[in-house]
Amino acid sequence: MPGYQELLRVPGVGRIIAAQLTARFPNGMMSLAVLLHVEQMTGSYGSAGLVLAATSIGQAVAGPVTSRWMGVWGMRRVLTLTTAVCAAAILALAVLALPVAGYMALGLLAGLATPPVQSAVRTIYPKLVTSRQLTPLFSLDASLQEIIWILAPVVITLVAMQVGTVPALLLIVAFLAGGGAWFILCPEVGRVRIPRSRRGFGKVLGRPVVLLATVIGFLLIGACAAVEAGVVATFGHGGLEAGVVLAVFAVGSLAGGLAFGHVPMGPWAMARRMTVVAVGVTATVLSLNFWWLGASLLVAGIGIAPALAVMFAMTSSSVKFSETAEAYGWIGTGQLIGAATGSAVAGFLIDGVGPVGAYWAAAAFAIVGALVAAVFARGFPDLRDRDASPIPDTEPVPTVS
Repeated sequence: MPGYQELLRVPGVGRIIAAQLTARFPNGMMSLAVLLHVEQMTGSYGSAGLVLAATSIGQAVAGPVTSRWMGVWGMRRVLTLTTAVCAAAILALAVLALPVAGYMALGLLAGLATPPVQSAVRTIYPKLVTSRQLTPLFSLDASLQEIIWILAPVVITLVAMQVGTVPALLLIVAFLAGGGAWFILCPEVGRVRIPRSRRGFGKVLGRPVVLLATVIGFLLIGACAAVEAGVVATFGHGGLEAGVVLAVFAVGSLAGGLAFGHVPMGPWAMARRMTVVAVGVTATVLSLNFWWLGASLLVAGIGIAPALAVMFAMTSSSVKFSETAEAYGWIGTGQLIGAATGSAVAGFLIDGVGPVGAYWAAAAFAIVGALVAAVFARGFPDLRDRDASPIPDTEPVPTVS
């Protein structure tokens, strides 16, 4: 913990972390709020699912595109435009009575305009701290984002159920506007300039680390999404047990990230951390007892934030600074597709064999993720003796031996 206290004493670090968490808080609210609102307006969960699918497609497409735009037009311009359009789309979705196609169009627009805050802040971090502090900062960031996934669903569900789905969507608009403005106006956002990338769009995926991080992120988040579907199916939508088990899962990730943030990252770091996730998730198939699931997912959670920290640090160290934002955009897209795929596969298996099917799906995603990380361990750089700073645009990118 002393290392994190030192980090937070660096001018601007505490502010930028708090601002980006607030700006990203709607990410943990939107799916539930849209699902509940559209179902209430149309009387159909199927229609709500279509709107959510359109939103997810928009987010997946936008991630690398809007992230790359920040190197062309600047962070503040892109963040301001996307925040305004996204907030307007959600506001329209809240107050207009439309056919399903209309809701889908607004959902797609909101997804396409999702502000690239995550890519922006992880591009800013190397400019805020010393090279020695960068890897712990990525770990702290990966850990603290669990606050979004612990608190946001609870807050939005309470508002939607107790006050109404329209106020729930308006709360998202308020967070987008307020949190987005706070982040955009941070001095650090104005000071950091991303050079225009000289390479074509998508070329950054040719870097082994970026491709591996995108694929493993897809598998890791796919496993998490399948677990969430399984827990809800096991205990029911209204069960207190489901919320407690998912909170334990997130707390495990928070604790793991804080505990292992200073552990040096070698080429096998990703494989070891994904193995922890795989062991914990695979254990869930042995029993659907509340206490067993809680203990198993606590173990699985311990590996999640550390695995994400490896993705961020090793990506940062392996690409030129002008390519970092787009690289993080592709990784985010992989995670979004993983979440949609994991939920879909788990849903089919729940219908076919019951809740245990979701845990089998989660185990498969996590095991494959650990195997990919192990088989391609040589594709990751060794950060035990160097920092995670991006490569200056004037230097060549080292090749993997």
